[in-house]
This record gives sequence, structure tokens and C-alpha cells, in this order.
Amino acid sequence: MVTITNEVRTEFRQHGFVVIPDVLTVDQIDAGRDLVAAKMEAQPPPDDHVGPYSLWPRFGAGDHPLLDLYRHIGLEALAGQLLRPDLAVDDPQFAQIATTIPPWPHRPGGPHVDGLTPGEADGRPGTFSMLAGVWLTDHSQQHRGNLWIWPGTHLRFGQYLAEHGADALTRVDEMNPGPYPKIELGHPTQALGPAGSVLFAHYLLAHNIGTHEGRPEDGRRETIYYRLRAAGHRDRWRTVVTEPLTEFS
Repeated sequence: MVTITNEVRTEFRQHGFVVIPDVLTVDQIDAGRDLVAAKMEAQPPPDDHVGPYSLWPRFGAGDHPLLDLYRHIGLEALAGQLLRPDLAVDDPQFAQIATTIPPWPHRPGGPHVDGLTPGEADGRPGTFSMLAGVWLTDHSQQHRGNLWIWPGTHLRFGQYLAEHGADALTRVDEMNPGPYPKIELGHPTQALGPAGSVLFAHYLLAHNIGTHEGRPEDGRRETIYYRLRAAGHRDRWRTVVTEPLTEFS
């Protein structure tokens, strides 16, 4: 099992994300790519589509192949190493199959935060603890559909919400475009690493989909995202977004 060190925890707390290499075996990568291929065959993009294309399979009450993959990889235990020792990780309720089909020479103009439009049925924003991205294709080069990240923005966003109130997340009109608040972003970076890596990113971290400058024959970028909540997150979400490190070790 992969061990997350104190240095990696510190990096996560400071920058809001980490990339953990060599989490998946070759067989697990192949199994994940087979699942993506089957879903894409069942719900294909238009023939001439380039750029991002996502599917959002929900798990329901029974077993689901993407939930099985999450468990076989050991993502619950790995994510738990970033959380406080007294917090477990709830099973995700859905996955996002995120692909980028080249060539797509688009550079993101700015970031967004997930789960705001639409929010949840009870009116609360769709907050969670962290995003877990399972990389099924290589992300070692820049401009290959890599996720763009603005390091440290999870802390500045948390400060914004501490000043404006947690319910500012429901006032999306105050955070256009994006949606993301008008805070100091700093310079973006592209998340890099080989296939089989896992990206963990704080919920409040500024991010967006990046350009894919590859050729059609290079193939699409493939990632499976799981949105993870620490146990009890829904009951304390206002505290979590105004004190953004409160759930983390």
C-alpha cells in the first residue's frame, strides 16, 4: 500500500493538491480504461467533437464497476491518510469520466469551484472534502489535457468565505465568471505525472480543464474523478469551507 508522508501532507495543506504516483497497477489501469471505453461507446460524443467530454455515472444502491475500481485501488485508505485520524471517508455516490479529445488549443481563462450549479436538492451547495482524480493516461507532458491548478487558492478562498459567510457559496452571481470569487489567484500550474497516478485536490482549490495540443492519433486524455467527503461533512460544511484545513491531518 502507498504511504503518504508528513512532507506530502504539508504540501497538500500549503498548495491544496498533491499527485501520488504509482498507485494503480498496470492491470488496474487497463481495467479502468476498459470501463471508460465501454461507457464512451454507450454514450459517445459527436463524431467531430474535440475538447472536454464527460460522463457522470451514478452508483445507486447496488454495486457498480466504477465503485468497484475505487475500492480495488484502495482510494478510501489512501485519501484517509490526508484526513484527520478520527475521520473516515464516505463512499462516493457517483464518478465523473473526464476526457479531453485532441486537438483542443484552449487555454482556460480562469478557474471554477465544483458543486454550485446546480446545488443539492435541499438548497445547500454541493461541497465535499477533496477531489480524487485517477489518471488512466499519461500526464507527464504539459498541454495534454492536464488539469490547471492555482496553488494555495484553497486557503484564500477559505478566507473569503470566513469574511463573507459560508452561504456566499450559494450566491453564484457574486462569483462570476467561473464561478470563483475575485481573490488573488497567483500563477497556475499544470498537474503532471504518469498514468497510474492519483491527484488529490482540496474542494476549494481553483482549477480548470487545460488545453490538449496533441494530435488526434495521440488519443484522448482519460481521468476518473471521485468527489470524496469525510464522514460528517454535510453537517459541518459551513465550518469546513471557512476553516479549510479543519478536516485534514
